[in-house]
Amino acid sequence: MSRTILLCVTLACFAPAAGGWPRPPANQAAAPAAQAPPVTRKVKGLTLTSDDTPRVRIKFGRGLKYAGGQSFVLYDVASAEQHFFVDADAEGRVRRLYWVQFEGYLPSNTHKYNYKSPKTVNIGGLDFFADSQARQIPAPDPSAAAKPANKISDGDHARSFLASKGYRLASGEALWQRLVHMTDASNRSELMVIYLEDLSGMGLRAADLNDGGKAAARWEAVSKELLERAQKGMTITRR
Repeated sequence: MSRTILLCVTLACFAPAAGGWPRPPANQAAAPAAQAPPVTRKVKGLTLTSDDTPRVRIKFGRGLKYAGGQSFVLYDVASAEQHFFVDADAEGRVRRLYWVQFEGYLPSNTHKYNYKSPKTVNIGGLDFFADSQARQIPAPDPSAAAKPANKISDGDHARSFLASKGYRLASGEALWQRLVHMTDASNRSELMVIYLEDLSGMGLRAADLNDGGKAAARWEAVSKELLERAQKGMTITRR
């Protein structure tokens, strides 16, 4: 089995990789820290409403709970706002999770996102790049909290936020689906939705589904069904 996945961040390890996402600029150490933007999107029940960039409403299905949201400046080059909807047990062990992120480069730079994912899907009239992967989930990094806010990834922000709310992945092994929509032709702002599921219910580890794994031949079917579940669990409409 062969597949190319251009990853940006994952709840599994929250580590940037090749693709369109912001990287720490070379002169980051000398750059002044930008002020964190306010949280502007509204959540009522299981419905998230964005009044701009883009104007959308995302409604999530039953069984999920809103865990909260936050905003920050990413690497002093982009603003980011995150919202989390989780399905977890009484111990905070996450069975599945939606991570929604609105992100855009700051006016102080001319950067653009450059996604090259071979697969796209249309949800609610919006086109999304679509990537999926099976990942092993490391424990949260406690040292991230001690780092300057402008020097940690959006994944570090997300992981710290969820941990502060008492959430963790049940097994440490997960299926991950990323959906990214460019909000306009400038390619300077995006809407990202990451859908994550704990793998324990399948009786498999992430390595089993990756190249060379004992269940690698199942990946095509597993990833297809994962994308279907990710779409089924939410409704996106333009406003």
